[in-house]
Amino acid sequence: MHRPETPQALAEVLRALADARQLIHLGGNFSKLQLWRGLEPAASASAGETVSTSSMNRLISYDPRDLTISVEAGMPFAELQRTLAEHRQMLPLDPPWLAQSTVGGVVAANLSGPLRRQYGTARDMIIGMTFATLEGKLVASGGMVVKNVAGLDMAKLMIGSFGTLAAIAVVNFKVFPMPPAWRTLVWKFASLPQAFALRDRILQSPLQPAAIDIDNLTSEIRLAVRVGGSPTVLDRWAREHPDASIVEMQNEPNFWADRREFPARFLEQNQNGSIAPLHCKLADMPAAAANLTVPFIARAGSGVIYTFLQNEPNSVRAEGDETQSKIQAMEMMTKIKRMFDPEHLLNRGRLHGRL
Repeated sequence: MHRPETPQALAEVLRALADARQLIHLGGNFSKLQLWRGLEPAASASAGETVSTSSMNRLISYDPRDLTISVEAGMPFAELQRTLAEHRQMLPLDPPWLAQSTVGGVVAANLSGPLRRQYGTARDMIIGMTFATLEGKLVASGGMVVKNVAGLDMAKLMIGSFGTLAAIAVVNFKVFPMPPAWRTLVWKFASLPQAFALRDRILQSPLQPAAIDIDNLTSEIRLAVRVGGSPTVLDRWAREHPDASIVEMQNEPNFWADRREFPARFLEQNQNGSIAPLHCKLADMPAAAANLTVPFIARAGSGVIYTFLQNEPNSVRAEGDETQSKIQAMEMMTKIKRMFDPEHLLNRGRLHGRL
């Protein structure tokens, strides 16, 4: 396994392997290999060379006053969060596999969690990036200024690419202040329509949640809302929703950590399982969820339903998978792949099982 320690060394390794026409298995700690279950099999690791960015784990720069931070791709994501927490700041991506994930892996897989409702995804937090190409070049995009937009599209290509285009070397983020306090409210219902009816009332109210989830992971339908703010704001939430159960303050972080790590636990317990996200409009979520016969967690304020499939990896993905817009998107992705990696050497098969 190749473990380059600097961005320049990473670029040199990629160029050497590409010149030798070696298949390249690129990652950090490779904690999210399970996400590719249910897709066409990726190229076997025994058929190529493995490159890990885990030794590139330095903090490049951090200015808490400017709310910006720059780190190498191999930094453990949990370490990044601890560094920010010392200044009561955060990067609210909430990725699963938190203990094993590197920054580059989270960005390459475009992972986000419940706080997406308020803060968005990696695309909304990344202000700059440096990545290494198979030609041995380091390409810098964006910068360290939150309002800087120059070159951001190049960085956005890397987000969610699963390492199939180039190797992320350095990522610059804008970060966020932590709220003074968090509070979580939970409701349980006998049916999905009841849960989504309450969701609609909450989203139409002046008080907006940081996260709002609906799931069927227990015998009842649960709706969970996380809110952040001053004690006055949190108390108002409790007064306006007296029918909700309030998660005790000391248990509140664990409640959301348990939800965050459910995908990792599910795949560990179901060796033939897979996770299929359904993307839909907020208004269409009730009908989409009603048709499901598998466990799911709906990010009910973001329009994504994560379905957990035990033995039928393609059952949820099939519906509407080959719409004209998706066909056009795949054609565009194929052209971009050809520009960066014409011989399909990088992480072959890991993007939608096709690229």
